[in-house]
Amino acid sequence: MDSELSSKNKKLGKVFLRLLALLGAGITLNLVLSELSSKMGWPLYLDSVGTVLTAFIGGSLPGIAVGYLTNIIRTSLLHDSSSIYYAALNVTIAVIASGFSRRELKKKHIVPLILCLAAVGGGLGSLLTWFLFGFAGEGVSADLATKLYNIGLKSHFFSQISADFLIDIVDKTITVLLSAFTFWVLPKSFIKSMHVYGWQQTPMETEELDSINQTEVRKISLRAKLLLLVSIAVTLVAVVAIGIGFVLDRQNTINDHTSFGQGIVQLEKTCIDPEMVNTYIEEGEAAPGYLETKELLNRIYHSSPDITFLYVYQIRQDGCHVVFDMDTEDEPGGAPGDVIPFDESFSELVPTLLAGQPIDPIITNDTFGWLLTIYEPVYDKAGTCVCYVAADIAMMQLVSNTQIYLAKQVSLFLGFFIMVLAFSLWLADYNIIYPLNAMSHGASAFAFTSTQERNQSVERIKSLDIHTGDEIENLYNAYSQTTEESMQYMTDIRNKSKQIDKLQGGLLMVLADIIESRDKCTGDHIRKTAEYTKIILERLKEKGEFPDKLTDEYIANVVRAAPLHDIGKINVPDAVLNKPGRLTDEEFKIMQGHTTAGFEIILRAIENMDESGYLQQAKHMAHSHHEKWDGSGYPDHLAGEKIPLSARVMAVADVFDALVSRRSYKEPFSMEDALRIIEEGAGKHFDPHIVAAFLESKEKVRAVMEMYAE
Repeated sequence: MDSELSSKNKKLGKVFLRLLALLGAGITLNLVLSELSSKMGWPLYLDSVGTVLTAFIGGSLPGIAVGYLTNIIRTSLLHDSSSIYYAALNVTIAVIASGFSRRELKKKHIVPLILCLAAVGGGLGSLLTWFLFGFAGEGVSADLATKLYNIGLKSHFFSQISADFLIDIVDKTITVLLSAFTFWVLPKSFIKSMHVYGWQQTPMETEELDSINQTEVRKISLRAKLLLLVSIAVTLVAVVAIGIGFVLDRQNTINDHTSFGQGIVQLEKTCIDPEMVNTYIEEGEAAPGYLETKELLNRIYHSSPDITFLYVYQIRQDGCHVVFDMDTEDEPGGAPGDVIPFDESFSELVPTLLAGQPIDPIITNDTFGWLLTIYEPVYDKAGTCVCYVAADIAMMQLVSNTQIYLAKQVSLFLGFFIMVLAFSLWLADYNIIYPLNAMSHGASAFAFTSTQERNQSVERIKSLDIHTGDEIENLYNAYSQTTEESMQYMTDIRNKSKQIDKLQGGLLMVLADIIESRDKCTGDHIRKTAEYTKIILERLKEKGEFPDKLTDEYIANVVRAAPLHDIGKINVPDAVLNKPGRLTDEEFKIMQGHTTAGFEIILRAIENMDESGYLQQAKHMAHSHHEKWDGSGYPDHLAGEKIPLSARVMAVADVFDALVSRRSYKEPFSMEDALRIIEEGAGKHFDPHIVAAFLESKEKVRAVMEMYAE
């Protein structure tokens, strides 16, 4: 046990080392080629060659890891802060590449693969860039985007998308060709050894895996349910995390704007002489120091683009009286003494402002746009509020920051989401889906026809060797044990059934022998007629006659029942049965009664049995084997196909054996004479099709005659 565990650990260690080597090689290839392209000034990225090649060789999981880790390393070690936001693209590229190479990467896959990767890198990547940074002023596609814009694409958005897609077509062509060529030249054994599997059972080939995965379900597959469950869980966590981050980021931005605005009004307050405010209102620019103060305020206003309005108001009952109002690019400020009505958003604050008390910062979105307004009271020496210094800080930066924040968080989430989803599905496939499907497939493909096939089916189930170490393994062990025991039980039942069947057949033959032994003239008649019946039926089947009737089961039942065709003779007295001369009319009528007597005997047997397939045929043969094709037979004068097929066959076999056998009242006919008589009776006594089949099998008939003659 310890040696087995040690061997397993060594094997896992080798797999882990191979995985690390594969990941290291893929990441290195991504970093080296992207840095080389950047140093050489090529208009290419070449940052996903390692991702695609790793996905080709190792599958989706290593490819995703290489794509994600490459962007993390570029962000943390190479100080490319924007790289982390493109991790989702590299992860998606890995998924697509592994999908194309899952079975076998062929030349016909190259062009579709290039287009798919370019759509991700150049299409989705360009959209992400637009949301994060807007129109690219610099970077790989900047020059081409500008040229496209200047030559006719008068849209920054579409020129950016077009430039990125065109460049990515070239980039992904080089990426796919380099990866595909490397993949094709590497030995198949090396690729197989490097592919990351997670088998918890006997490994399966791709074709076998595809076959068992086609198992139909009534509603939703377990794989789809797990995919949905993981997706919902990860999405909910991401939504909550992004939502909390969004609220915090938004609040931090508002706080930053508030702190900035408060600093501005405090600086603005230092420029105002409270004792001169009324003079400024009355005399305006003519007042001493007014222009100097206005210049100071103007400098403060132009110190930041975030300051939308800067002003000083004296609050009175009739409105806001302008003390200072800085000119904007769109319109000049108000003149000293101008009265500006209270804005509706300030209606509730008017009493506080009239009382000269401080107010909290206000965020409004009205006539003047989305603004953060900060008012600070200015008091004179007597403690009276003579005016308010105010600043309106633009909040549109918050919108831009919010969009960028959401774009970054969503891109980060998508990369992580795809990676978690792929890993979860990988684990689920190898630990749940594949084992369950393998067991299901083994059960549905179980063969019950023969002991050998049953044993082979049991061995196939045992060969799955599922060892997940959890409830799935327990289920498999119970399933395997139950199957093996059930098949052993079935084998025992079949053996006993065969013994019972053999015993039953022997009893029937003994019964027929007892009846036949009363007739001193019919030696081996029941055995020979059974053989002739079998010969006729098999020839009819070979010729395709009566296809709806002549199944293997039907033939077996008829041959088995054949010895009972004369069972009714048990009711015929010995004097009539063994009379050496011709029977009188009365005696012949008694002899004819054996058909009805046989029918009634077998009918009573059928009533006491559940399975009576062969007895149904015995009933027909006992009752109707003396009927004739033209309707002149007995007991019911049936004609043509109204006579049961088994009885029509027995009629030929019975008459032929009677002709070639010695009787106390006659010598045996030769086989040729007997066959001639049978042939002459076709269409009158016998069914012509059955006669034809019998005549065509005369060599087999001769062999039966010779065997019993010996």
